[in-house]
Amino acid sequence: MEREAHVVEREPLAERRDVERDAVADRRHETTAWRASRSKRIQAKLISIVGYRLVALLGSTFRWKSDGADHYDRVVRSGRQPIMAFWHGRILSATYYFRRRGIVVITSENFDGEWIAGIIERFGYGTARGSTSRGARRALLQLTRDMAAGRPAAFTVDGPRGPARVAQPGAVWLAKATGNPVVPFHIEADRSWTMNSWDRTQIPKPYATIAIAIGEPFDVPKDADAAAIDRARRSLEERLQALETRANAMLDQPR
Repeated sequence: MEREAHVVEREPLAERRDVERDAVADRRHETTAWRASRSKRIQAKLISIVGYRLVALLGSTFRWKSDGADHYDRVVRSGRQPIMAFWHGRILSATYYFRRRGIVVITSENFDGEWIAGIIERFGYGTARGSTSRGARRALLQLTRDMAAGRPAAFTVDGPRGPARVAQPGAVWLAKATGNPVVPFHIEADRSWTMNSWDRTQIPKPYATIAIAIGEPFDVPKDADAAAIDRARRSLEERLQALETRANAMLDQPR
């Protein structure tokens, strides 16, 4: 009887594991199944070509104000690589500003991630495929290898799904793993459209003046424990909030 009871107790756990395993397999299939469709692959390529041209054309009209650009340059001159950290809602203007620097970013493996990767690669970025919710470990390991090879990295620290303006620990973890500093920044436009999305994506209007405020680099010790990682993550949030205030103040100043 005891043995039978033990078997009965194990069955629900085994069933839950089977359900979880099947759910993971289903998510992986959903993420990559589109690749089997030739029309989807062509569609992703066309979107990336048109998207790149539109962003490049729009970006060519921007007028920039910058503060703290020397922070990025100083890290590179020191022989280390910056880990750029910013909010997801500023992807478009950040992509244009930091183009042609070989920066590596994480993009998802789904259909949207494919055409987004196609756009940013045309701007001179590298991509590590994955996200904070799927394939995160693989993507972070690739970023670690890319940084060891001398390439900077960048994180939308509240992406890919939010919550908005809440930093995830990926950038901090990478700083601990590689010994490279986190360099936070914020971008604001004086004229823009705001998307009705979770991150309130900002699309600057043509000929907008855009302010970018880049903060002081900071390191994360290699022996940082979970509590230290969380403190660094919260510090990153506070730095980004301060940089947003600075960027807005820059727009209020006369040219």
